[in-house]
Amino acid sequence: MKLLNKLLVLFCLSSIMLTSCEKDEVRTIAGEGQSGSLKSTATTINLTKETLNSKVVEFTHTESDFGYNAGITYSLQFGLKGSNFTPAREVVFANGVTSRSYTGLELNNLLSAMNLPFDANSDVEVRLKSSISPNTAVYSNVVNINTKPIPLTSWIYLPGDYQGWDPGTADSLISLTGNGIYTGVINFPEGKFGFKITPAKNWNVNYGDGGSGTISPTGGNFQAPAAGTMLLTMDMNSNTWTIEPTAIWGMIGDAVPNSNWSVDADMKFVNDGKGNWVLKTNLNTGEFKFRKNHDWGTNLGGSNGTLSLGGANIKVTEAGSYTITMNPTDLTFTIVKN
Repeated sequence: MKLLNKLLVLFCLSSIMLTSCEKDEVRTIAGEGQSGSLKSTATTINLTKETLNSKVVEFTHTESDFGYNAGITYSLQFGLKGSNFTPAREVVFANGVTSRSYTGLELNNLLSAMNLPFDANSDVEVRLKSSISPNTAVYSNVVNINTKPIPLTSWIYLPGDYQGWDPGTADSLISLTGNGIYTGVINFPEGKFGFKITPAKNWNVNYGDGGSGTISPTGGNFQAPAAGTMLLTMDMNSNTWTIEPTAIWGMIGDAVPNSNWSVDADMKFVNDGKGNWVLKTNLNTGEFKFRKNHDWGTNLGGSNGTLSLGGANIKVTEAGSYTITMNPTDLTFTIVKN
């Protein structure tokens, strides 16, 4: 009997403790959430070169409600009508900001990044995404805009250690359609890895490394990972960037000063969308070939402006200063005396 009484006492104490814990615990459970609304200042937008620097549309939203004081991330989603926002271009609002305006250039970059045609208007749907976690989001009403991008070839510039930090003479990256995504090839010498990007050939506006592959107007210097030729991609829409090693082409032969068929004279990639490699140098009378990555595994030779893999040595019959242009994709070359 005494044992039974002890067990009953222990059971009662356990029940009291559990009840007390349940009363002390406060649980916050997110509701399904009610989205804010979205509106725009325009539904038909005619982009021209004259409107590139002017505000062409502004999107404004009201706040969403998840049933408690949640940290909500707001973003605009853009998708082609009928695609159900798959895929979607997403632009995040800054904290506390409830509107987002676009200049003609900014909207043109976004539309071009969506691969919309230049020759006909497209119906684009825009909605507000409100999220408190990657798996918890609500969406607003859909706003429709009718517009089309215009083709724009544009450049950004990369002043850095490799060329003396001079934006006036810096190499450039190109966006062939003006879609805000710039690519190009830069050669970084040993120990000269730092660089920044500028939209013009001056320091008035410049961007740096925001960390974790991001671009920031207040960031420090970008850094190449090593010496050598690098392929860079700068996405000014998503403010992200990548850099990776890529092939380099050079010239080798007794026509190339200080080469003697053992040392390559590196060529420079021209970031103009044509895929050309160029070298301005003195040449001796003699012969040369083009090599990839300082290796005979891939070498090009030929005559009359046409190249082939492992082709014949290219002859130079008169010494002098030349500009040599080579395209490894089209397998063409030119030698022009300066």
